[in-house]
Amino acid sequence: MKQVRMAVIGTGMAWDRLHLPAIQELGDKYKIVAMANPTKDKLIKAADKIGLSHDNTYQDYHEMLKRDDIDVVNVVVPISLNYIISKDVINAGKNLICEKPLAPNMDQAIDFVKLQKEKNVKVMIAENFRYNEENNIIKNLVKENKIGDILYFIKNNITNFEQDMIGNTFAAKEWRQHPEFQGGMILDAGVHDIAGLRYIFGEVDSVSAFGSPVGHEYAPYNNINCNILFKSGVVGYYVYCSKGKEAQKPSIGLRIIGTKGMIYLEEKTCGTINVFYNDGGHEAIHYTPKRGFFNEFANFYEALVNNQKIEVTPLVEFGDTKLIFAMLKSADTKQVIHIEEGYKFITHVNSNQLV
Repeated sequence: MKQVRMAVIGTGMAWDRLHLPAIQELGDKYKIVAMANPTKDKLIKAADKIGLSHDNTYQDYHEMLKRDDIDVVNVVVPISLNYIISKDVINAGKNLICEKPLAPNMDQAIDFVKLQKEKNVKVMIAENFRYNEENNIIKNLVKENKIGDILYFIKNNITNFEQDMIGNTFAAKEWRQHPEFQGGMILDAGVHDIAGLRYIFGEVDSVSAFGSPVGHEYAPYNNINCNILFKSGVVGYYVYCSKGKEAQKPSIGLRIIGTKGMIYLEEKTCGTINVFYNDGGHEAIHYTPKRGFFNEFANFYEALVNNQKIEVTPLVEFGDTKLIFAMLKSADTKQVIHIEEGYKFITHVNSNQLV
Protein backbone atom coordinates (compact mmCIF):
# COMPACT_ATOMS: atom_id res chain seq x y z
CA MET A 1 0.00 0.00 0.00
CA LYS A 2 1.30 3.44 -0.91
CA GLN A 3 2.24 5.67 2.00
CA VAL A 4 1.45 9.38 1.67
CA ARG A 5 4.39 11.51 2.83
CA MET A 6 3.12 14.14 5.27
CA ALA A 7 4.79 17.28 6.60
CA VAL A 8 3.33 19.03 9.64
CA ILE A 9 3.28 22.75 10.44
CA GLY A 10 2.33 23.27 14.07
CA THR A 11 3.20 20.62 16.66
CA GLY A 12 1.20 21.82 19.65
CA MET A 13 -1.75 20.42 21.57
CA ALA A 14 -4.15 19.92 18.63
CA TRP A 15 -1.51 18.00 16.69
CA ASP A 16 -0.49 15.88 19.66
CA ARG A 17 -3.93 15.06 21.06
CA LEU A 18 -6.17 15.06 17.99
CA HIS A 19 -4.29 14.60 14.72
CA LEU A 20 -1.37 12.38 15.72
CA PRO A 21 -3.45 9.51 17.18
CA ALA A 22 -5.47 9.33 13.96
CA ILE A 23 -2.35 9.43 11.79
CA GLN A 24 -0.74 6.69 13.89
CA GLU A 25 -3.84 4.53 13.48
CA LEU A 26 -3.47 5.04 9.73
CA GLY A 27 0.24 4.22 9.88
CA ASP A 28 0.07 2.04 6.77
CA LYS A 29 -1.23 5.05 4.80
CA TYR A 30 0.76 8.01 6.13
CA LYS A 31 4.43 8.61 6.86
CA ILE A 32 5.52 11.82 8.60
CA VAL A 33 8.67 13.05 6.85
CA ALA A 34 9.08 16.58 8.25
CA MET A 35 7.83 18.92 10.97
CA ALA A 36 7.92 22.67 11.51
CA ASN A 37 7.35 24.86 14.54
CA PRO A 38 9.01 28.20 15.41
CA THR A 39 9.31 27.06 19.05
CA LYS A 40 12.29 24.70 19.08
CA ASP A 41 11.51 22.76 22.27
CA LYS A 42 7.97 21.94 21.09
CA LEU A 43 9.33 20.93 17.71
CA ILE A 44 12.02 18.60 19.08
CA LYS A 45 9.63 17.06 21.59
CA ALA A 46 7.12 16.30 18.83
CA ALA A 47 9.81 14.85 16.56
CA ASP A 48 11.24 12.66 19.31
CA LYS A 49 7.78 11.31 20.10
CA ILE A 50 7.48 9.78 16.63
CA GLY A 51 11.17 9.02 16.09
CA LEU A 52 11.70 11.69 13.43
CA SER A 53 15.32 12.75 13.02
CA HIS A 54 16.12 16.35 13.92
CA ASP A 55 17.46 16.83 10.39
CA ASN A 56 13.83 16.79 9.28
CA THR A 57 12.68 19.54 11.66
CA TYR A 58 12.35 23.20 10.77
CA GLN A 59 11.75 26.36 12.74
CA ASP A 60 11.03 28.13 9.44
CA TYR A 61 8.33 26.26 7.54
CA HIS A 62 9.25 28.07 4.31
CA GLU A 63 12.46 26.05 4.20
CA MET A 64 10.51 22.84 4.71
CA LEU A 65 8.19 23.66 1.80
CA LYS A 66 11.18 23.60 -0.57
CA ARG A 67 11.41 19.81 -0.17
CA ASP A 68 10.25 17.65 -3.07
CA ASP A 69 9.41 14.58 -0.98
CA ILE A 70 6.19 15.99 0.55
CA ASP A 71 2.79 14.77 -0.69
CA VAL A 72 0.66 16.74 1.77
CA VAL A 73 1.18 19.42 4.41
CA ASN A 74 -0.94 19.31 7.56
CA VAL A 75 -1.41 22.82 9.02
CA VAL A 76 -2.31 22.74 12.73
CA VAL A 77 -1.84 26.32 13.96
CA PRO A 78 -3.84 29.05 15.74
CA ILE A 79 -6.84 30.30 13.75
CA SER A 80 -5.28 33.67 12.95
CA LEU A 81 -2.55 31.87 10.98
CA ASN A 82 -4.68 29.35 9.08
CA TYR A 83 -5.00 31.24 5.81
CA ILE A 84 -1.58 32.92 5.94
CA ILE A 85 0.27 29.61 6.20
CA SER A 86 -2.13 27.70 3.95
CA LYS A 87 -1.57 30.28 1.22
CA ASP A 88 2.17 29.62 1.35
CA VAL A 89 1.58 25.87 1.22
CA ILE A 90 -0.75 26.09 -1.79
CA ASN A 91 1.55 28.50 -3.62
CA ALA A 92 4.37 26.01 -3.05
CA GLY A 93 2.30 23.48 -5.00
CA LYS A 94 1.65 21.21 -2.03
CA ASN A 95 -1.57 19.39 -1.21
CA LEU A 96 -3.03 20.66 2.04
CA ILE A 97 -4.95 19.69 5.15
CA CYS A 98 -5.83 22.76 7.24
CA GLU A 99 -7.58 22.90 10.60
CA LYS A 100 -10.96 24.60 10.89
CA PRO A 101 -12.10 27.30 10.44
CA LEU A 102 -10.34 28.08 7.18
CA ALA A 103 -9.74 31.74 8.08
CA PRO A 104 -10.13 34.30 10.90
CA ASN A 105 -12.28 36.69 8.84
CA MET A 106 -14.39 36.83 5.71
CA ASP A 107 -11.80 38.54 3.51
CA GLN A 108 -9.31 35.74 4.06
CA ALA A 109 -12.01 33.06 3.81
CA ILE A 110 -12.97 34.32 0.36
CA ASP A 111 -9.33 34.51 -0.72
CA PHE A 112 -8.81 30.92 0.49
CA VAL A 113 -11.58 29.57 -1.73
CA LYS A 114 -10.43 31.58 -4.75
CA LEU A 115 -6.81 30.49 -4.28
CA GLN A 116 -7.67 26.82 -4.06
CA LYS A 117 -9.71 27.00 -7.27
CA GLU A 118 -6.78 28.61 -9.07
CA LYS A 119 -4.21 25.99 -8.07
CA ASN A 120 -4.06 22.32 -9.04
CA VAL A 121 -3.78 20.94 -5.51
CA LYS A 122 -6.09 18.99 -3.23
CA VAL A 123 -7.25 20.79 -0.08
CA MET A 124 -9.25 19.50 2.87
CA ILE A 125 -10.39 21.54 5.87
CA ALA A 126 -10.21 19.30 8.94
CA GLU A 127 -13.76 19.85 10.21
CA ASN A 128 -14.15 16.59 12.11
CA PHE A 129 -17.85 17.10 12.92
CA ARG A 130 -18.66 16.40 9.27
CA TYR A 131 -16.84 13.07 9.64
CA ASN A 132 -18.09 12.03 13.11
CA GLU A 133 -20.12 8.81 13.18
CA GLU A 134 -23.02 10.35 15.13
CA ASN A 135 -23.61 13.10 12.57
CA ASN A 136 -23.46 10.62 9.69
CA ILE A 137 -26.05 8.43 11.43
CA ILE A 138 -28.34 11.37 12.21
CA LYS A 139 -28.04 12.69 8.66
CA ASN A 140 -29.15 9.30 7.31
CA LEU A 141 -32.04 9.06 9.80
CA VAL A 142 -33.32 12.43 8.60
CA LYS A 143 -32.79 11.50 4.95
CA GLU A 144 -34.65 8.22 5.42
CA ASN A 145 -37.59 10.06 7.02
CA LYS A 146 -37.37 7.88 10.15
CA ILE A 147 -39.20 10.46 12.28
CA GLY A 148 -41.36 11.82 9.47
CA ASP A 149 -41.20 15.40 8.29
CA ILE A 150 -38.93 17.59 10.40
CA LEU A 151 -40.85 20.13 12.44
CA TYR A 152 -37.94 21.83 14.22
CA PHE A 153 -34.69 21.21 16.09
CA ILE A 154 -32.92 22.42 19.22
CA LYS A 155 -29.13 22.41 19.48
CA ASN A 156 -27.75 23.53 22.85
CA ASN A 157 -24.02 23.77 23.60
CA ILE A 158 -22.97 25.04 27.04
CA THR A 159 -19.38 25.23 28.23
CA ASN A 160 -17.63 27.12 31.01
CA PHE A 161 -14.65 28.58 29.18
CA GLU A 162 -13.30 30.48 32.18
CA GLN A 163 -13.24 27.31 34.27
CA ASP A 164 -11.60 25.41 31.41
CA MET A 165 -8.87 28.06 31.18
CA ILE A 166 -7.32 26.54 34.28
CA GLY A 167 -5.13 23.53 33.65
CA ASN A 168 -3.72 21.69 30.66
CA THR A 169 -6.63 22.33 28.31
CA PHE A 170 -7.28 23.84 24.89
CA ALA A 171 -8.93 26.80 26.63
CA ALA A 172 -5.68 27.55 28.48
CA LYS A 173 -4.01 28.70 25.27
CA GLU A 174 -3.24 32.44 25.19
CA TRP A 175 -4.39 32.77 21.60
CA ARG A 176 -7.84 31.53 22.61
CA GLN A 177 -8.08 33.73 25.69
CA HIS A 178 -6.95 36.81 23.72
CA PRO A 179 -7.98 35.92 20.15
CA GLU A 180 -6.76 37.76 17.09
CA PHE A 181 -9.79 36.65 15.10
CA GLN A 182 -13.43 37.66 14.90
CA GLY A 183 -15.92 35.92 17.13
CA GLY A 184 -13.47 34.34 19.57
CA MET A 185 -14.83 31.08 20.99
CA ILE A 186 -18.08 31.46 19.04
CA LEU A 187 -16.06 30.98 15.87
CA ASP A 188 -13.55 28.54 17.33
CA ALA A 189 -16.02 26.14 18.96
CA GLY A 190 -19.35 27.17 17.46
CA VAL A 191 -18.22 26.46 13.90
CA HIS A 192 -18.20 22.74 14.81
CA ASP A 193 -21.89 22.87 15.75
CA ILE A 194 -22.75 24.84 12.62
CA ALA A 195 -20.85 22.37 10.46
CA GLY A 196 -22.83 19.52 12.00
CA LEU A 197 -26.18 21.26 11.50
CA ARG A 198 -25.42 22.22 7.90
CA TYR A 199 -24.21 18.69 7.24
CA ILE A 200 -27.50 17.25 8.51
CA PHE A 201 -29.98 19.81 7.15
CA GLY A 202 -28.24 21.38 4.14
CA GLU A 203 -27.82 24.98 3.06
CA VAL A 204 -29.11 27.88 5.16
CA ASP A 205 -31.54 30.54 3.98
CA SER A 206 -31.36 33.05 6.83
CA VAL A 207 -30.49 33.54 10.48
CA SER A 208 -31.68 35.76 13.32
CA ALA A 209 -29.54 36.00 16.46
CA PHE A 210 -29.30 37.77 19.80
CA GLY A 211 -26.47 37.72 22.29
CA SER A 212 -25.50 38.79 25.80
CA PRO A 213 -22.12 40.63 25.95
CA VAL A 214 -19.48 38.58 27.74
CA GLY A 215 -17.21 41.37 29.00
CA HIS A 216 -14.06 39.36 28.19
CA GLU A 217 -11.78 39.10 25.18
CA TYR A 218 -12.41 35.42 24.47
CA ALA A 219 -15.85 36.04 22.91
CA PRO A 220 -18.08 39.00 22.04
CA TYR A 221 -21.09 37.32 23.69
CA ASN A 222 -21.29 34.89 26.60
CA ASN A 223 -24.17 33.29 24.74
CA ILE A 224 -25.53 33.65 21.25
CA ASN A 225 -29.11 32.50 20.57
CA CYS A 226 -30.01 31.86 16.95
CA ASN A 227 -33.07 30.98 14.91
CA ILE A 228 -31.90 29.31 11.70
CA LEU A 229 -34.02 28.73 8.59
CA PHE A 230 -32.66 26.17 6.14
CA LYS A 231 -33.43 26.25 2.42
CA SER A 232 -35.23 22.93 2.84
CA GLY A 233 -37.76 24.67 5.11
CA VAL A 234 -36.38 23.17 8.33
CA VAL A 235 -36.23 25.74 11.10
CA GLY A 236 -34.65 25.43 14.51
CA TYR A 237 -32.89 26.98 17.46
CA TYR A 238 -29.17 26.99 18.19
CA VAL A 239 -27.47 28.26 21.37
CA TYR A 240 -23.77 28.48 22.10
CA CYS A 241 -22.91 29.55 25.65
CA SER A 242 -19.30 29.95 26.78
CA LYS A 243 -19.99 30.95 30.38
CA GLY A 244 -22.28 28.43 32.01
CA LYS A 245 -22.97 24.86 33.01
CA GLU A 246 -25.88 22.55 32.31
CA ALA A 247 -26.26 21.02 35.76
CA GLN A 248 -29.38 18.93 35.11
CA LYS A 249 -28.98 15.66 33.25
CA PRO A 250 -29.74 14.51 30.67
CA SER A 251 -28.62 17.60 28.79
CA ILE A 252 -30.73 19.32 26.17
CA GLY A 253 -28.17 18.39 23.53
CA LEU A 254 -29.47 17.99 19.97
CA ARG A 255 -33.17 17.23 19.59
CA ILE A 256 -34.80 16.88 16.19
CA ILE A 257 -38.57 16.73 16.34
CA GLY A 258 -40.55 15.25 13.47
CA THR A 259 -44.15 14.34 12.73
CA LYS A 260 -43.49 10.70 13.75
CA GLY A 261 -40.98 11.06 16.58
CA MET A 262 -37.75 12.59 17.84
CA ILE A 263 -34.00 12.05 17.40
CA TYR A 264 -31.98 12.81 20.55
CA LEU A 265 -28.22 13.09 21.00
CA GLU A 266 -27.28 14.17 24.52
CA GLU A 267 -23.72 15.12 23.61
CA LYS A 268 -21.12 14.07 21.06
CA THR A 269 -19.24 11.60 23.28
CA CYS A 270 -22.22 9.81 24.85
CA GLY A 271 -22.07 6.93 22.35
CA THR A 272 -25.82 6.55 21.82
CA ILE A 273 -28.37 8.19 19.56
CA ASN A 274 -31.91 7.74 20.84
CA VAL A 275 -34.87 7.67 18.48
CA PHE A 276 -38.24 7.99 20.20
CA TYR A 277 -41.39 7.34 18.18
CA ASN A 278 -44.79 8.84 18.78
CA ASP A 279 -46.34 5.37 19.01
CA GLY A 280 -44.15 4.58 22.03
CA GLY A 281 -41.37 2.80 20.18
CA HIS A 282 -37.69 3.45 20.83
CA GLU A 283 -34.37 2.71 19.17
CA ALA A 284 -30.94 3.15 20.74
CA ILE A 285 -28.30 3.43 18.04
CA HIS A 286 -24.76 3.02 19.32
CA TYR A 287 -21.71 4.62 17.73
CA THR A 288 -18.02 5.11 18.47
CA PRO A 289 -17.32 8.71 19.58
CA LYS A 290 -14.52 10.87 18.24
CA ARG A 291 -13.97 9.03 14.97
CA GLY A 292 -14.04 12.21 12.92
CA PHE A 293 -10.27 12.67 12.98
CA PHE A 294 -9.63 9.15 11.72
CA ASN A 295 -12.34 9.41 9.09
CA GLU A 296 -11.15 12.76 7.72
CA PHE A 297 -7.56 11.57 7.26
CA ALA A 298 -8.83 8.35 5.71
CA ASN A 299 -10.93 10.43 3.30
CA PHE A 300 -7.95 12.57 2.32
CA TYR A 301 -5.77 9.52 1.73
CA GLU A 302 -8.37 8.08 -0.63
CA ALA A 303 -8.63 11.46 -2.36
CA LEU A 304 -4.89 11.48 -3.07
CA VAL A 305 -4.46 7.82 -3.95
CA ASN A 306 -7.82 6.88 -5.50
CA ASN A 307 -9.25 10.30 -6.44
CA GLN A 308 -12.12 10.01 -3.96
CA LYS A 309 -14.20 13.13 -3.32
CA ILE A 310 -12.99 15.31 -0.44
CA GLU A 311 -15.97 15.84 1.83
CA VAL A 312 -14.86 19.15 3.38
CA THR A 313 -13.36 21.44 0.78
CA PRO A 314 -12.60 25.13 1.42
CA LEU A 315 -15.92 25.99 -0.24
CA VAL A 316 -17.84 23.70 2.14
CA GLU A 317 -16.06 25.13 5.18
CA PHE A 318 -16.58 28.63 3.83
CA GLY A 319 -20.32 28.08 4.25
CA ASP A 320 -19.86 27.10 7.90
CA THR A 321 -17.61 30.08 8.61
CA LYS A 322 -19.84 32.52 6.77
CA LEU A 323 -22.84 31.44 8.83
CA ILE A 324 -20.92 32.12 12.06
CA PHE A 325 -20.11 35.65 10.89
CA ALA A 326 -23.74 36.13 9.80
CA MET A 327 -24.89 35.10 13.30
CA LEU A 328 -22.51 37.63 14.84
CA LYS A 329 -23.69 40.35 12.48
CA SER A 330 -27.32 39.56 13.28
CA ALA A 331 -26.61 39.74 17.02
CA ASP A 332 -24.79 43.06 16.52
CA THR A 333 -27.50 44.66 14.35
CA LYS A 334 -30.58 42.79 15.63
CA GLN A 335 -31.53 42.10 12.02
CA VAL A 336 -32.35 38.96 10.05
CA ILE A 337 -29.39 38.09 7.81
CA HIS A 338 -30.02 36.32 4.51
CA ILE A 339 -27.36 33.77 3.57
CA GLU A 340 -26.18 33.58 -0.01
CA GLU A 341 -24.22 30.36 -0.26
CA GLY A 342 -21.37 29.10 -2.30
CA TYR A 343 -19.13 30.34 -5.05
CA LYS A 344 -21.83 32.65 -6.46
CA PHE A 345 -21.45 34.81 -3.36
CA ILE A 346 -17.66 34.74 -3.51
CA THR A 347 -17.40 35.84 -7.14
CA HIS A 348 -19.52 38.99 -6.89
CA VAL A 349 -19.27 40.17 -3.28
CA ASN A 350 -17.63 43.49 -2.48
CA SER A 351 -15.65 44.01 0.72
CA ASN A 352 -18.29 46.35 2.14
CA GLN A 353 -20.87 43.58 1.83
CA LEU A 354 -18.96 41.09 3.95
CA VAL A 355 -20.59 39.93 7.16
